[in-house]
Amino acid sequence: MDEQPRNLQRRHLIFYLEVFDDTTGQQLGHLVDLTTKGLKLVSKEAFPDGQTYNMRMTLPEDYFEEKTLRFKATSRWSTNAVNPDFYDTGFQAEDLDRETIDIIVKLIQALGFSDSDIE
Repeated sequence: MDEQPRNLQRRHLIFYLEVFDDTTGQQLGHLVDLTTKGLKLVSKEAFPDGQTYNMRMTLPEDYFEEKTLRFKATSRWSTNAVNPDFYDTGFQAEDLDRETIDIIVKLIQALGFSDSDIE
């Protein structure tokens, strides 16, 4: 895959949310960071590049009226995580509607921190 410059600062979350394949119900991994353009998951398995998933995650009750966020994302890369028993995988979000983008922005604002927040 061609390396493209990152337009959006990745935002790490203060805790990892579980992400599931909405079609099969199988857990895909835990959300590590998030933007309105994509996300990174940590998981036990590597994902093949270019595969599209219907994703679902349960939103924290204390922060959201909505219970679930559903969206489509395509795997772009997968590599060993810092812990070699796990993999980090980057996904590009596909065709997000305004409501989904608004929820992602709220999620980042409520639970996100940037590297500069922990200096």
